[in-house]
Amino acid sequence: MAIVKELGTRRVFMGKLAHGADLLEEITTICVDNKIKLGRIEGLGAVKKSCLGFYSQDTKEYQYLTLDKNMEISNLVGNVSLKDGVPIVHAHITLSDEQGCAYGGHLAPGTIIFACEILVHELDGPEFRRGTDQVTGLPLWELQK
Repeated sequence: MAIVKELGTRRVFMGKLAHGADLLEEITTICVDNKIKLGRIEGLGAVKKSCLGFYSQDTKEYQYLTLDKNMEISNLVGNVSLKDGVPIVHAHITLSDEQGCAYGGHLAPGTIIFACEILVHELDGPEFRRGTDQVTGLPLWELQK
């Protein structure tokens, strides 16, 4: 059975991220600096290099793909919640190359920004905390009814 919570919007941050910086690190810094504990992320732009994660349901481990080429950010979406009391960004990204071929997965450290415009929506509601899910092995939300 699904467990959902009603949320409201508090603040919205919109801006441009630093050229040459790590994408996940930049978004995380915005959240930490602004004390965002619960939120939604979206963005677009381009990267010089990327690192994408794929979670193997069989081995319960991440596999990583590094693409050392210029790519467009077709979609960047994610959320912000707490893990061990610290804001953590969980994001997925879809990238496309010069031929229009798409690559996607979990946004991992090592994705280097060429240009990126970002929106961070801070949400108002109960804290969403991450803990290890016994079934999947993933750090999922521990929500109470």
